[in-house]
Amino acid sequence: MNEFIEITASDQHQFTAYISQPLEKPKAGIVIIQEIFGINTHIRQIADLYASKGYLCIAPALFDRIEKNVTLHYDEKGVSKGRFLKDLCDKNALKDIEASISVVSSAGNVGVIGYCWGGSLSWRIGCKSSSLSASVCYYGGDIPKLRDLTPKCNILTHFGELDKGIPIKEVKIFEKKRPEVITYTYPADHGFNCDHRSQYNEICANAALDRTLKFLEENIT
Repeated sequence: MNEFIEITASDQHQFTAYISQPLEKPKAGIVIIQEIFGINTHIRQIADLYASKGYLCIAPALFDRIEKNVTLHYDEKGVSKGRFLKDLCDKNALKDIEASISVVSSAGNVGVIGYCWGGSLSWRIGCKSSSLSASVCYYGGDIPKLRDLTPKCNILTHFGELDKGIPIKEVKIFEKKRPEVITYTYPADHGFNCDHRSQYNEICANAALDRTLKFLEENIT
């Protein structure tokens, strides 16, 4: 079962979130954190995928603070608007993620999984929140720059070795600074997990998924 619900953040901001429930009793909760393209088909499919694995999943619409019902395409126009909205919403996004964590905490322990902008937010919330048991970060561009943050939960990161926006040398510096974080790199570009974009790499996406599922089993179930 999946649907859109309304949630209220700590500052009384009301926003929409896509929630996807497993068929059986959930074994834990997961917050899926969007890219800069909104709660589009890809993000909803990810939530449904993890729900099929037994998790209660929620994907907050982080752009709702500026504009409702944003779903963008993976083209130049979508990137431009997504970056604009991201800059406006980045400061308060963690409040919406915290509220989403509270919703799925009814299932037990909670983890977050973020992609692109969401990958950076997953790192930040994993270093801030005491309500999380695990965080998974896919190609978050801000992560190497925020390497001085200290994780409060176990964290897994995935990076593409061909990602020009996140130079692999910066990833290696992050790895050295944060040896307690599990970091994997792949012979792939930015966005390699998304089968809606040209950078999709099925082999790398499947390898990252297998590692993520194992990590979640070890840390939140």
